[in-house]
Amino acid sequence: MSDRIAEAAKLAPSASLTVEEVRSVRHWNEHLFSFTITRPPSFRFRSGEFVMIGLPGEGRPLLRAYSIASPAYADELEFLSIKVPDGPLTSRLQKIQPGDPVYLGRKPTGTLVADALLPGQRLFLLSTGTGLAPFLSLARDPDIYERFSQIQLVHCVRQVSDLAFRDELESQLAGDPLVQDQALLQFHYLPTVTREPFRTTGRIDALIEDGSLFGHPLTGPAAFDPATDRIMMCGSMAMIRDLEARFEELGFKEGSNASPGDFVIERAFVG
Repeated sequence: MSDRIAEAAKLAPSASLTVEEVRSVRHWNEHLFSFTITRPPSFRFRSGEFVMIGLPGEGRPLLRAYSIASPAYADELEFLSIKVPDGPLTSRLQKIQPGDPVYLGRKPTGTLVADALLPGQRLFLLSTGTGLAPFLSLARDPDIYERFSQIQLVHCVRQVSDLAFRDELESQLAGDPLVQDQALLQFHYLPTVTREPFRTTGRIDALIEDGSLFGHPLTGPAAFDPATDRIMMCGSMAMIRDLEARFEELGFKEGSNASPGDFVIERAFVG
């Protein structure tokens, strides 16, 4: 344990937090970065859950809920974050370096987990911006490939450089130690950009309308079917509210940990 980590541990404000060490930082562009931290041996979570991350503040720590981007079996914890110049936390968090201390909550939670969905055939992971994070975790979890025959990850962003983890996802997770063989057959990645030229453009609702969300290599009907399809959504509130209404009109029922359903969103982020 480094001196900085040891000193931060002495100042930890609550038994609900541990002090972890930043292992790596990756800046995707001027307003998007990801980072990894050490994982406590006792830390357990389900792929798709979120946890509190923070830094020391004046009088009390600055904390924010972050979806865990790494799969449940990973040795380190990874997170994806925007950079907000005047944000109380992100204005400082974006400047972290390997070796720096960060606070980690002890109790991950959330509804973007496989257990909150009924069995199905196709799983659609619909994300905007940093809403990609929990689906990075789920897509690298072997369990999801046992539950669904096809996984379609849609990531909608404003500009091409916002497509974080694009190379890994376009390779269908080649090189992943646990899922590469299954992902090659079952995992599909559909990136779309709204403000720059790209091979796919438009918001998720437009891709649904014109049918391109269901295009090759995905197989099955060119529409959502509550009998066979399951959906997870994470990202902008506008996207989630619009699509939530659409899915409910089609007969989809929202699920939770207590009562699995046809689609789920993360209520903690939507409000």
